[in-house]
Amino acid sequence: QVQLVESGGGLVQAGGSLRLSCAASGSIFSINDMGWYRQAPGKQRELVAIISSGGQINYADSVKGRFTISRDNAKNTVYLQMNSLKPEDTAVYYCNYRSWLKLGGDHYWGEGTLVTVSS
Repeated sequence: QVQLVESGGGLVQAGGSLRLSCAASGSIFSINDMGWYRQAPGKQRELVAIISSGGQINYADSVKGRFTISRDNAKNTVYLQMNSLKPEDTAVYYCNYRSWLKLGGDHYWGEGTLVTVSS
């Protein structure tokens, strides 16, 4: 079992910045992906960014150039630096952990942290 604890959400003006953190604990497998998804009101949950334990990164086109994902493997923690925030970024942001111990992977989710960007 893996537990994920997120922090860093809040209210910010358009053009501002926030930094999200997610710390994983429990049965951590060394080969894994960690990332962030978000869900805006009335919308489906979508991928924001993911980073593998080997450092490979993928971003959604909508955040590329504005958001930066990083991780500290020693701390089992993933970060999302969000710059130049737009009202469209308003959503609940969920941390995701995917272990590759098994074929297909095992997925775990945080409870979410709210990011609100005012115009």
